Amino acid sequence: MFKLRLPIFLTALAAFAASGFAQSPGQPQGPGRPVAPVQTAPTAAFRATNYEIRASLDANGQVMNAQAKVEFVADDASRVVEVELNPSLRVNSVLDGAGKPLSFDRDDNASQKLTITLPDAVPAGGKITLGFDYGGPLSGRITDPSEGVRLAYIGKEGGYLLLPARWFPLTGFPSSRYTGVFQIEVPGTMAVVGTGVSAGPPISVTPKSLPAPPPAPGNARSSAPVSPRTAPPPPSMENERMLYTFRVDKPEAAGTFVISPLQLSPVRAEGMSFSVYTPPAQAKTAQSYADTAAHILDFFNGEFGALPEPSMTIAQLPDGTVDGFAAPGLLLVSAHQWTAQPNARLLANLAAQQWWGDRVMAASTSDVWITDGLARYSEGLYAEEATGKEGLNKALEDFAVGALMFDNAAPIAEARRLAPGSEEYRSVVVNKGAMVFHMLRAIIGDANFSALLKDFYSRYAGKTARIRDFEQLAEAHQAAPAPKEFALSNAPAEQAPEPPSLRPFFTQWLRSTGVPEFSLEYVIYRTKKGFRIVGKVKQDLDFFRMNVEMEVETEGNPEFKKIDIAGKESAFTVETFGRPKPNGIILDPHNFILKSSQRLRVRGIIARGETLAEQGRYYDAIQQYQRALEQDRANALADFRMGEAFFYQRNYAAAAQSFRDTMEASTDLTTRWTEVWSHIYLGRIYDIQGDRTRAVNEYSKAKQTGDDTGGAQAEAEKSLKKAYSEGAS
Repeated sequence: MFKLRLPIFLTALAAFAASGFAQSPGQPQGPGRPVAPVQTAPTAAFRATNYEIRASLDANGQVMNAQAKVEFVADDASRVVEVELNPSLRVNSVLDGAGKPLSFDRDDNASQKLTITLPDAVPAGGKITLGFDYGGPLSGRITDPSEGVRLAYIGKEGGYLLLPARWFPLTGFPSSRYTGVFQIEVPGTMAVVGTGVSAGPPISVTPKSLPAPPPAPGNARSSAPVSPRTAPPPPSMENERMLYTFRVDKPEAAGTFVISPLQLSPVRAEGMSFSVYTPPAQAKTAQSYADTAAHILDFFNGEFGALPEPSMTIAQLPDGTVDGFAAPGLLLVSAHQWTAQPNARLLANLAAQQWWGDRVMAASTSDVWITDGLARYSEGLYAEEATGKEGLNKALEDFAVGALMFDNAAPIAEARRLAPGSEEYRSVVVNKGAMVFHMLRAIIGDANFSALLKDFYSRYAGKTARIRDFEQLAEAHQAAPAPKEFALSNAPAEQAPEPPSLRPFFTQWLRSTGVPEFSLEYVIYRTKKGFRIVGKVKQDLDFFRMNVEMEVETEGNPEFKKIDIAGKESAFTVETFGRPKPNGIILDPHNFILKSSQRLRVRGIIARGETLAEQGRYYDAIQQYQRALEQDRANALADFRMGEAFFYQRNYAAAAQSFRDTMEASTDLTTRWTEVWSHIYLGRIYDIQGDRTRAVNEYSKAKQTGDDTGGAQAEAEKSLKKAYSEGAS
């Protein structure tokens, strides 16, 4: 079937390319795209400590105009102030505390760095106040570091301002904390939800017409598009303007807001107060989200230590950006992820960021493993709490697949080389980072790992931390008495070896790239006491070294051993009492170690395609699925995803062939759901072609599978009652 589909695939690609399909502007396409430019926080001597910001958002023109009054403290004597501001936002003027204009400059290549030169040096510990007037479009991808993730947007349907978009002048991101007042002016049909405490009901304001100022001196980007300062006659939704004010009285990483027609539902769950903001039609989901979040927060309070503020705001985030985002006291879930039954793992990840990212901050862009990686692994901890080992194992496979997508992009400890929010960043920092925490847990044991997380939070809550701080703390807990049960293992306690030094572990996994792929060769000998297994383990990393668990399946109970693997080839000898079964020797049977395999490599390629498809880049997604099928020609998931991509390209003949191939491919328990959805998609194709009889036949087959993954049964039932039409959701 693979050969049969190849001509269809090539024809489809040619037609698709010829159609002039619009790729996302400014993004390298397909595999092998270059690593993003290094993004580092400015090393300026000044640190912002307080903001007074007023931002006016024009939903029709899709622009923002803002004024920011910023108080700075000089950590070192200097007359140069450096801040980060999104390159799409044009600076009109910078004024000193007396209202006098200051010279400023921006690097070429749309840099985020804005440099202001003061007339005189400010001594260490000195304070200054600067005023910024700036504005620009919020209609497209306005932040280069996001590589395709839109972090700020405003349109007629709503919008959002996420802190990493740097929509106001920042210093020291991601470790900055500050106080301030944020005023957001929006159309009267919108509500604003965000960080800080609301200063009261919104105030009705009248739009003002302001003359456009002349280009400010020293602006290296003065030729950039200038946001309009004279408002056109307001359309209906602009007839009323509302001003929302939020106060931030305690230093925190504030500055994230959602602008959308949302309805507030105040609810309580497990003794906690929640403010849940949803579209009116989804208000009934507020209680289920509060219940799920309350259970998660209660679990993490016990695992890490209590948060100082138990209340929380949960709001729906418009689509077009990340699946979810967390800020102090705020959990944002994208509209397409907001379902009647909450995605508990996504909520757990967002909730964990209240500890790892908000309370404990990374000291620099190179230290984000201790926040982003740990928040991701905390998601796995909650999955284990909620659904046991099966839930944890499912999360670990997702982490491993994500880690293998771009593992060689950079070492974890050099995360500054990766664009925050990019696929490479999520692969290395978030997913591989989570697996490193899991491996550390396996090495030091459950009890020591739990104590380590509690200690880490206790010491660094309200502060910043570096990777080295965590390493030193882990080494201290490694020296603690070993628990009776060996870490996460089913091995008898007497087989637990003394834990090794952690320094080589951190060096290997945080400061190097690469993931091992093991191959095993061995011979079994009969001895007087049982059996001896003599063999060698091969893998392709020169500097790999770990103590690895081995399971020997015997005619009786399985036996667990430990062997040391160092370098590309390691010899071993183990003794067993029971007779080993054929092919019954398994390395790392409990998947404590991040390792590559044919199956995971293929799944990683498919994951790349899935990410591209979510961005609407179906041409590039199909290429990834084709790569996966070249390595595994009977992969049901790759066939199914390719069918989906063809379907949304409206190449229905190729899509139908892919869905048929899906049902012929070998499937395991994790991909069995592709059968029911292949029948549903085939039914949709027949409906589009006007063949209702064959469409009904496919929907009936979908019902007969009994599989309800993703609400498949309800979808099939709906399609049996009413024919699917092109473009329907």
